[in-house]
Amino acid sequence: MPRRERVVRMSVEQPLWRALAGYRVLTMFYAVGLFATAYDRYPRPGIAIAYYCVLCVWTLATLPRVANAASCTKRFLAVDLALALTGILLTLVADTHARIADGGPTLPSIWTAGSVLAFAIKGGWRWAAFASTLVAVANLVERGVPARDTVHNVILVWVASIAIGYVVEVARASERTLARALEIEAATRERERLARDIHDGVLQVLAMVQRRGAVLGGEAAELGRMAGEQEVALRTLVSGGLVPVSRVSQDAAEGAVVRVVEEETDASEPVDLRSLLAPYAGSRVSLAEPGAPVPLPPAVAREVAAAVGAALDNVREHAGEDARAWILVEDEPEAVVVTVRDDGPGIPEGRLAQAEGEGRLGVAQSIRGRLRDVGGTAELISVPGQGTEVELNVPKQAKRARRARGRAESR
Repeated sequence: MPRRERVVRMSVEQPLWRALAGYRVLTMFYAVGLFATAYDRYPRPGIAIAYYCVLCVWTLATLPRVANAASCTKRFLAVDLALALTGILLTLVADTHARIADGGPTLPSIWTAGSVLAFAIKGGWRWAAFASTLVAVANLVERGVPARDTVHNVILVWVASIAIGYVVEVARASERTLARALEIEAATRERERLARDIHDGVLQVLAMVQRRGAVLGGEAAELGRMAGEQEVALRTLVSGGLVPVSRVSQDAAEGAVVRVVEEETDASEPVDLRSLLAPYAGSRVSLAEPGAPVPLPPAVAREVAAAVGAALDNVREHAGEDARAWILVEDEPEAVVVTVRDDGPGIPEGRLAQAEGEGRLGVAQSIRGRLRDVGGTAELISVPGQGTEVELNVPKQAKRARRARGRAESR
């Protein structure tokens, strides 16, 4: 049954925006509460009240602006920082000089740090350094002298914002690297799938045409020669660039890292593996199976059956049309084991590695590749003169194991 790819959005930066939105609201209430507790100490409380009205309306109205990087524009950052700087300087008008000299809080208090952090998350450490420097200058102007507590607070905001900005830049670089990795592996996975399908179909036909043409001679021999050349070219094409990498991608439009998850489009019941292997039985292929059904997820059962078919194709191609083969299906408690054995001449030592180097991917992709994709293993045992045995082992929790492995690779 067909499968499709579902895109799951992720972003290491998104939690920072949510935290910033919460920080702005909490510090807004903190600044208002701080003023309320010292209301009678302000000589001009009307100025402070007017500022806090503007601050509250602005903070609540602009929450969508700090939802993500796309919404947080440069114009918004400039107005937001201007509001924080204005509040710091208005403290000179609303409060007394004695309270300011004694280290009294500014009107926006720690709300100012939210403006600086927005710069850090949006533009990195350079933007953070610029915003925190302006805040430092405004604090020094408001205080009049570089007192110890003022310098301490300024340095704290400066270092914290620059550090957060640097972390954001590193996270974004990691996302781009992971995005490129997904693009490469997505292409590689598709290439592997096409390589298996081509090997099971087109390459087998071309090889047969080449052999029959050589036997018939004449124009058929020329046709066989051309089929042989096309087979070599096609093997070279499908075998190039098969390099496994992490499967992660990026939605460039919104800067969100995504993970590609394979899922079945049809959530049907498990199928009986025996029904898929039965068509392979014949006069020269014996099938031994349990008396009870051997249930497997549909996708897993299809891949196992296709791997068995590829193993039988290799028997016919390398052991000859007269070779006999046996298929044994074992339904064990933890796994399903399918063994394909033949009475051919066996495989000489080093022949598999040589074939893979020549681009012949029958064992590497059509058998081992299929089992690897469903969380199983394929073992090949061959002794020259004593035939070849291919053992396919599929854990009964293969689908769950594959999902767990996919999650581990995406971290």
